[in-house]
Amino acid sequence: QVQLVESGGGLVQVGGSLRLSCAASGTFFSFNTMGWYRQAPGKQRELVAQITNSGTTTYADSVKGRFSISRDNTKNTVYLQMVSLKPEDTGVYYCKLIRPGQYERWGQGTQVTVSS
Repeated sequence: QVQLVESGGGLVQVGGSLRLSCAASGTFFSFNTMGWYRQAPGKQRELVAQITNSGTTTYADSVKGRFSISRDNTKNTVYLQMVSLKPEDTGVYYCKLIRPGQYERWGQGTQVTVSS
């Protein structure tokens, strides 16, 4: 049974930093593409960043240069380092696991609130 557990969200002031973590279990972690998505109130869930099993990264234009996704296959964990946070970064951040051609799983989400 594949499970994802996010952590690291919280309340931060504009310009601050946070690091989100997503720990996976029940899967050969290194085989998966991992992504971070977010959903702001009243808006659709959107891709923030993604990292493939080979380490190729993709970022939403709105976070390029401020956010960095990385993975530690020895810890079955993907990270999202966020700096220079803005109020528009506020939302619930979800971790997503993709086993290409097989299955996808979502974490439960972690709240990030950027206060001005």
